[in-house]
Amino acid sequence: MNQANTMKWGIIGLGNIANQFAKDLALVPEAELVAVGSRSMEKAADFAQKHEAKRAYNNYDQLIQDSEVDIVYIATPHDSHADLTIKSLNAGKHVLCEKPVALNKQETEEMIAAAKKNERFFMEAFWTRFNPSIQELYKKVTQNEIGEIRYINADFAFNIGEATGRMINPALGGGSLMDMGVYPLFLSYLILGMPSKILATANFYESGADQQTSIILQYDKAQCILHSSFVSPSNMQAIVSGEEGRIQINSIWHETQSYALIKNNHCVDYHFPTIGKGFTYEIEECHACIHDQKNQSDLWSHQDSLNLISIVDEVRQQTGLVFAKS
Repeated sequence: MNQANTMKWGIIGLGNIANQFAKDLALVPEAELVAVGSRSMEKAADFAQKHEAKRAYNNYDQLIQDSEVDIVYIATPHDSHADLTIKSLNAGKHVLCEKPVALNKQETEEMIAAAKKNERFFMEAFWTRFNPSIQELYKKVTQNEIGEIRYINADFAFNIGEATGRMINPALGGGSLMDMGVYPLFLSYLILGMPSKILATANFYESGADQQTSIILQYDKAQCILHSSFVSPSNMQAIVSGEEGRIQINSIWHETQSYALIKNNHCVDYHFPTIGKGFTYEIEECHACIHDQKNQSDLWSHQDSLNLISIVDEVRQQTGLVFAKS
């Protein structure tokens, strides 16, 4: 870490998520945005001015080689996550890479190997894991507050309208599964771990990207029903149901500010408003891990990323969703 305990960040890929992330980065006192990179110099310069970054690059490699950058946040399309992460790690940078971590398990293994070889911190940016409401309800579940978990229902669905560009381009890892389906899968994995059986089906665009995907995860004593869609909206709540009660994660559940615990016909509401959009918590986790010289987070480890992407791989195999690189 640089002087005065300030962690100096670079951002690669300057789309909507990167804009939201940069706004939250400014809310973390120990963070400083020093460089941003895009394939467009105009876009990079505009982003740098908007978020008060020192330097703007129209070349990702230049940002990766910037000696002042401690950690790189990668927010490019899914197909480039592995390549840019490995380049950054090999250049001695720590990396926070947007989810899904990669297109498949093999790429994820290569990214983790690079982190270990270079002794650098690397984490998939699953910001929901660090959301205060999710952290608190996870404690209640693990403390058996609602009994043994038997059922989870979660979706992430909205109508994107006319489908064009990256979101429906399978060469870029497009489709509802990778953009949104990973969130319901994450929740089930967080609470119940690896399933014993996966059943999945999907509808497709002419491009080959999935319009909507439905998944059942089978566990020894539980089932999960999960859904992602680009073609119809949902209320985007989630339910974690145990033998003695249930937890309702309020909309929009993956970035929630609150949840309700319903038990014995009695409902208690819990409110945990986020600082900013909610990226602040994963940013602080990165800082803490790097300060402690850890190459991964205990809350969302390398193994967690491997496990989740392996579930995604099985879903893709069952539905017939194919990417150019996979």
